[in-house]
Amino acid sequence: MINTNFKSVLELLQTFSTEQVCIDYLEQMRWGGIIESPFDSESKVYKCSKNRYKCKNTGKYFNAKTGTMFENTKVGLQKWFLAIWLVTSYKKGITSIQLAKDIDVTQKTAWFLLQRIRSCFGIENSNELEGIVECDETFIGGKNKNRHKDKKAKKAQGRNYTDKVPVMGMLQRGGKMNAFVITDTRKNSIQPLIYKYVSQEATQLISDEWWGYDGLDKNYNHLVIDHSRKEYVSLQDGTVHTNNIEGCWKILKSSVSGMYNHVSRKHLQKYVDEFLYKFNLREISDSDKFKYLILNSDVRTRYKDLIFIENCNKLQIIPKSCT
Repeated sequence: MINTNFKSVLELLQTFSTEQVCIDYLEQMRWGGIIESPFDSESKVYKCSKNRYKCKNTGKYFNAKTGTMFENTKVGLQKWFLAIWLVTSYKKGITSIQLAKDIDVTQKTAWFLLQRIRSCFGIENSNELEGIVECDETFIGGKNKNRHKDKKAKKAQGRNYTDKVPVMGMLQRGGKMNAFVITDTRKNSIQPLIYKYVSQEATQLISDEWWGYDGLDKNYNHLVIDHSRKEYVSLQDGTVHTNNIEGCWKILKSSVSGMYNHVSRKHLQKYVDEFLYKFNLREISDSDKFKYLILNSDVRTRYKDLIFIENCNKLQIIPKSCT
């Protein structure tokens, strides 16, 4: 087994010095030495030339990349692995322009690699939360005060502006966080996520006074902080607040607005997932973040689907550089 406890880009490149070394590593991570057909797990497998295998029952050929984010790309695994390392280790992310320079590919190719990698980050966005759980929403989009008078957005029903996208999050204090792009901040959008991911055995469920949380006290020990009255920490109990999740929103917004030119509404969840992957794995090393993503790289994203999504309605962010 290849030693992947590397601590720098140099060590990574020294470890994955050839394409064959990368292929052997991917095979080991996917199959652990026992090759399994992605088309029929019970089928006998024949080894063929050029790192290919044949599924006896289906007659189909496959390799270590089949069914993963690496499938059908001309970019070598060495560049893929370097891209994964850079994306998972950079706290605020990396743009496709910078990645293109770092791994010597076109900006279009770098963008495609980034979107495929981000599609795998969702593995850290389905945690069961317990203990003390903070709930809150935020809105991603350009600052209305920075717009020209003729282009200022009007308030929509509820809390957000018409050109901003709401994101709802749940944070287990001292633990992990889940967050999801939602259509609005009404009760029907917020509460199903809480019931799905927050255990009803949770010690406390803390939120602000927004009416979208009304009724949760029937199934949770629901505590409310009334921000409308300038209350940010309970006067009766200093542990009752939503300051931790609000701090997480600041990090997410800083990453999005500080790094990217624009984020499509359809793509926004991927950027949220990227933030959560790094936040939830904050206690482990960069090499372990790398290995964890390789182990969960079986998410196939097609370029034509990404282009279709990219042409949908876009959410404008403070300009800095391209995504």
